[in-house]
Amino acid sequence: MDVTLHLAQDPAADALLGRSPLAALVGMLLDQQIPMEWAFKGPETIARRMGADDLDAHDIAARDPEAFAALLSEKPAVHRYPGSMAKRVQTLCQYLVEHYDGDAEAVWQDAGSGAALLKRLEDLPGFGKQKAQIFLALLGKQLGVRPEGWREAAGAYGEEKSYRSVADITGPDSLAKVRAHKQELKAAAKAAKAAKATKTGK
Repeated sequence: MDVTLHLAQDPAADALLGRSPLAALVGMLLDQQIPMEWAFKGPETIARRMGADDLDAHDIAARDPEAFAALLSEKPAVHRYPGSMAKRVQTLCQYLVEHYDGDAEAVWQDAGSGAALLKRLEDLPGFGKQKAQIFLALLGKQLGVRPEGWREAAGAYGEEKSYRSVADITGPDSLAKVRAHKQELKAAAKAAKAAKATKTGK
């Protein structure tokens, strides 16, 4: 795995994401409740604070939880909720050590089909169906991992030029399109909530 990604909009962070399967997984895990660039910059920040040029699942899994949480909490914090996300990152790495000998790439390396790969991703701690589908779409669209049926398994995120998620971001223009799509979804959800409140008289 050695591609150029543009998810963190930061050269060093994006370079790590493009060469490190574990960094890409951790970035996806962190991508909630904070701006996407902040989330995907996280793996490089964690590696640097650990004194390494890449993330190591065995190392992270074995670290003292409080010390690892403190590492993510240093200013600037890796996430809005550094303590809880530190626990999630450790839990993910412990799962990878237990099931894949710490090799994140093994999660998708020999997956026989898109459906099988989606199931493996959904089994990862911290990955619900939506997160698993987005990551599957990222693997297929940008990382060259394309088992048979991957687009179908990724759902709407697998569609060509759908600009629904990080899977479609290749630079500033596509980032703006994905942002616009997310704003539309938020506005629609807000309108639906308001309509429901009006209907029920609340």
